[in-house]
Amino acid sequence: MNFGVNQTHRLDDLAKPLTNLQTIGSALVVAPHPDDESLGCGGTIAQLRQLNYAVHAVFVSDGTMSHPHSKAYPAERLRNLRESEAREALHILGVAPDTCTFLRHRDRQVPTVGVAGFSEAVTQLVTLIDQLKPSTVFVPWRRDPHPDHRASWQIVQEALRQLATKPRLLEYLIWLWELGTEDDMPDPADILVWRVSIDSVMNQRNRAIAAHQSQVTHLINDDPSAFYLSPELLTHFDQPRELFLEDKPNR
Repeated sequence: MNFGVNQTHRLDDLAKPLTNLQTIGSALVVAPHPDDESLGCGGTIAQLRQLNYAVHAVFVSDGTMSHPHSKAYPAERLRNLRESEAREALHILGVAPDTCTFLRHRDRQVPTVGVAGFSEAVTQLVTLIDQLKPSTVFVPWRRDPHPDHRASWQIVQEALRQLATKPRLLEYLIWLWELGTEDDMPDPADILVWRVSIDSVMNQRNRAIAAHQSQVTHLINDDPSAFYLSPELLTHFDQPRELFLEDKPNR
């Protein structure tokens, strides 16, 4: 489809620089799968850690549908591999590997509103936010074209609704560039676009992405149906900035 590639400039043209990362502060990064944290906001995570802000990552799904037919890496082994890769990526970004949580919902079956398991997922997140008290929560854009990404946003929204004190919410982009349609794009009348420069940490961010070897290499080579982040797909993230979307005040 490649719609999003041709629309990148639209969001960049709308973006305002977010130069003071103190306005983000401590952060909870909600990643539907291991690798989304590095792809969507790895550079920002690295810079927050340089400023000594606490960053905690919560991985919503187990990520096991990237190689559903691998005999060498059945679901449990693949889940363990992806969790190990996530910890290594976080370590590269300056986040202690033990400051992460794995919810282990089934990949591509993260529950949405009204589906069994949704309330439990919300409770898990409410408990985590209550414990950590982050200043900002990161989650994929509400219309990012992947079912687990949209479901994760719904879980975050309901969790925040239940909290008396709500952290700031910033939404990051993963699949909008490659698979998005016009209907998936943010409406500038309702949404602010922020741009965080990551020039100084691009190498660090790229090493974090590369730590997800099962996703960016053919480490697992016995599943022809496997998902693979090809160099062509990764070009969408090879930019010296990260974009975040935020509801305009009084929306």
